[in-house]
Amino acid sequence: MSPNPALTSRRLARSPGLLAALAGRLTARDRWLLRMLHEHRVLTTTQITQLAFGTTRAATARLLTLYQLRAVDRFRPLTASGSAPLHFVLDDAGACLLAAEDGITAAQLGYRRDRALAIALSAQLAHTAGTNSVFCALAAQGRQAGDAALTCWWPERRCAALWGDLARPDGYGQWTEHTPAGPAGTDFFLEYDTGSENLTRVAAKLAGYRDLAARTGITTPVLFWLPTARREAGLRALLASAARGGPGAQPAGAIPGVPVATTTPEAAAGGTGPAGAIWLPAGQPGPRLRLTQTGGTRPAPLPATATGQQADDTAPPGGLPWHPPAPAPPPLPGCHAGGPGSPRTSTA
Repeated sequence: MSPNPALTSRRLARSPGLLAALAGRLTARDRWLLRMLHEHRVLTTTQITQLAFGTTRAATARLLTLYQLRAVDRFRPLTASGSAPLHFVLDDAGACLLAAEDGITAAQLGYRRDRALAIALSAQLAHTAGTNSVFCALAAQGRQAGDAALTCWWPERRCAALWGDLARPDGYGQWTEHTPAGPAGTDFFLEYDTGSENLTRVAAKLAGYRDLAARTGITTPVLFWLPTARREAGLRALLASAARGGPGAQPAGAIPGVPVATTTPEAAAGGTGPAGAIWLPAGQPGPRLRLTQTGGTRPAPLPATATGQQADDTAPPGGLPWHPPAPAPPPLPGCHAGGPGSPRTSTA
């Protein structure tokens, strides 16, 4: 009987020679993907396709190879209906390779296999995967547009290490696009809401962002991604009530340096994606604005490289022992990088 068309998932045995075998098989894009998995904890097949591949088939084939080499591990979470996509995390051999590249141990890299796989059973899985889905959709928009790009993406862990005494966003990003009026861009904090917290507690997070803005002097929008239109309306009503002096958290309009906007998956489903006109500013009835119109500034570029190799002697931001990878993969061999979000010439 011929092998299963889905291909065998037989993996190489753990052995002293595994790392050497892995080093000879990985491309620059593979190494970048391993760093993305370490940085962002878990990515699905769909998200990895959005980040770096032209087709799901190409992504699936490469991920299978990385799984067989023990560079990545995978799991499929149980869902109430249907089938969830495969979720990928960094595995032992991949972590050892990254640590060797950085001249540190896997322990210094902060990697333990049991911790990497713990996300599969964590109550935070949906929240982490959901947050990552917003950033991956942004990255995909940049790849498709060719004149736009997600130029920075920090996860909750790095944000907490850097700003956690004041605010703990679910993610931080920088987005750049070209418009008829010229280049436009913004940085932003993302608050990804699953509906599990009381709205008063959600709104109360803005006080920390107020203090952070006062400390840094940087205007950074706080963007709330809410699961339903009803919950979005509830948060907006709470902010409006606070603006009128009613109970609740201090509203965006009363916090200098903290523009706030909200959206929902329904609003984003119109085809414009996270970069499009889906963000409704707090305190205004409309219209919804593009990401670059939400009121942010463009701080200096942040240290990040596609391969993880340090381009200079600057310390990694946030006190973590590794630099954050660039959100875009390195060009394929024979391809030259263009401007922000330059499309790849291959579907690999």
